[in-house]
Amino acid sequence: MGDCVRCPVDDERRSLLRLAGALMALGMTELLPIRALRALESGAESVTYPIPATDSVQIDKDQELILVRWEHFVYVFDLSCPHQSVSLRWNGVDKRFQCPKHKSQYSPSGIYIEGRATRSMDRLAIKRVGNTVVVELDKLLKEDENAAEWKAAAIPV
Repeated sequence: MGDCVRCPVDDERRSLLRLAGALMALGMTELLPIRALRALESGAESVTYPIPATDSVQIDKDQELILVRWEHFVYVFDLSCPHQSVSLRWNGVDKRFQCPKHKSQYSPSGIYIEGRATRSMDRLAIKRVGNTVVVELDKLLKEDENAAEWKAAAIPV
C-alpha cells in the first residue's frame, strides 16, 4: 500500500474482498464472477508474461486468459466469449477468434466482427514493466461499460 492510505484501487479491492467474504459465508459464491473467485483462491492479484517477440496468440487455460501481440500492440483478453462464457478459440487461418457455440467472431484486437454476441471481447487491465506485461486478474474491462478504458487496455510495442 505504500504511503497511500485511501487509494481508490485499494478501496475497490477491499470492497470486492468484503463482498466475496460475505457471499462465501452465506454459501452464495455462484453470485461472484468466476475470475474474482479464482483471484481470491489463488491470492494472486496479477500475473506477468514476457512480451511476445512477434505477432502471436497465447492461451493460458490456467488463468483463463488470452495474451495477444498483434500489429504493434499487446492485448490480454478473458478466454470466455462475452455472449455466453464459452471458451474462445483462435482460428489461425482466418486470423480471428471464434466462439464454437454460436460462431461469434472477433478480430485479433478483440473487436466484434459478427455473430450472436453484441460486444467485443472483454479485456483485462494491463501495464508494461520492462519487457513484460503485468495483467490485473481482478480488473475485467467491458467495451460496453467503459469504452475509453477498454480501448486503453493495449500496450504499444
